Amino acid sequence: MAPSVLIAPSILSADLSRLNEEIKSIESSADWLQIDVMDGHFVPNTAFPFTQVQTIQTKLPLDIHLMVENPSEAAREFLSLHPKNITFHAEAVQKTDDRRALLQAIRKGGATAGIAINPPTPLSDIADVLGEVDLLLVMSVHPGFGGQSFIPSVLEKVTEARKRYPTLMIQMDGGVDDATAPLCIRAGANNLVAGSFIFRAADRAQAIASLRSSS
Repeated sequence: MAPSVLIAPSILSADLSRLNEEIKSIESSADWLQIDVMDGHFVPNTAFPFTQVQTIQTKLPLDIHLMVENPSEAAREFLSLHPKNITFHAEAVQKTDDRRALLQAIRKGGATAGIAINPPTPLSDIADVLGEVDLLLVMSVHPGFGGQSFIPSVLEKVTEARKRYPTLMIQMDGGVDDATAPLCIRAGANNLVAGSFIFRAADRAQAIASLRSSS
């Protein structure tokens, strides 16, 4: 049986001019806080460098999503903030030995270790380490920008991963709202990242509750 569903608001869609206030507004309702770290190379956007993330004030567990060309270097830096989880992209680390080394380094640093796959990447591309990760992130949009439309075809990968690993934390990120969340959960996801749907809502606690109740 898969664990209950966690909700991780993505601050990529928050008002960055009042970031800590924005985070405070969802702190009592959310489970994790997702921080999308982008280097402008792996994805065509930049966001949340270490110096900015250092200034975040929250009691929520930090979920660091590394969309960068050199996740090993970035992971070492972000581990100093004692995050709950750090996820890197399979597309950025393609050698099995390098993937294992990074998973081990993240765990040694005190966080759980996740691997992410973009919409075109098949589950078979991470068969070498899928049984060793703490979290699988299946992107349901092409990474880099918030507010994109959900890509339903990726649900097949979630279903397959859930069949093979019944207790794995499977996270979905991209276009998650009250219409797509039930699809994600039925496929086997148990950790949902949502940005625009939460931070553009008049009642953010209710928006989070609606995602959670989709289960």
